[in-house]
Amino acid sequence: MKILLFGGTTEGRLLACALTQRGHQVTVSVATPLGAEVLAGHFTGEVLTGRLDRTAMKTLLPAYDLCIDATHPYAQEVSRLLRETSTETGTPLRRLARQAGDPEGCIPVDSCAQAAEFLQDKEGNVLLTTGSKELAAFAALSPDRLFPRVLPTHAGLDACLSLGIPHSNILALQGPFTQAMNQAMLEQYHIRWLVTKDGGSPGGFADKLTAAQAVGVPVLLVRRPPDGGERLEDLLNDLERGENPCK
Repeated sequence: MKILLFGGTTEGRLLACALTQRGHQVTVSVATPLGAEVLAGHFTGEVLTGRLDRTAMKTLLPAYDLCIDATHPYAQEVSRLLRETSTETGTPLRRLARQAGDPEGCIPVDSCAQAAEFLQDKEGNVLLTTGSKELAAFAALSPDRLFPRVLPTHAGLDACLSLGIPHSNILALQGPFTQAMNQAMLEQYHIRWLVTKDGGSPGGFADKLTAAQAVGVPVLLVRRPPDGGERLEDLLNDLERGENPCK
């Protein structure tokens, strides 16, 4: 089967490798060169690098027997475009979901904007682990108290600098991080608040939460959008049995 997999997540990489090993012809589409770098050494198939708009998706999808959406749980715009273009082109689409973490003990918020509003009248440094694309939501807060943890890319650094974040506050690193490293960062930078998304186990959510609890740092958790996807094992088993890819 000829499969196009949109991903860059840990599960997406594992699924792409497993499908290739089972004889499927798999192409993986990733948004950034960093995503392609993570795949290198693991996946031997074709990798397409760069964000695709609706037109590019509509051109690409008909050449494949199946499209798999293995993008991040919070990548709503990409998932929406994939649903719409797969319907328009008649290409079967399956969604690979990531198991949610345990949010117990967190302060739930609906968005990064709501998290910023909550922090407006609070004191203390804030560790932001919600990604560089979400930094603009925190523009009303003093940049001196913001410590964004972003991917080590030009885009990530530019997003921080555009908000006036001091260079000394920018934590340009690629995770996931262990509990010990999370705790060390919280202590090193005198963090009083942590803002995060639920990246599940592959995203290091549990280690992040445990570290914050160990040092008494409250966690603001941006709720995960609804996701009707399937577990990696279930999707792989369906394809192994030759079941209808449109399921």
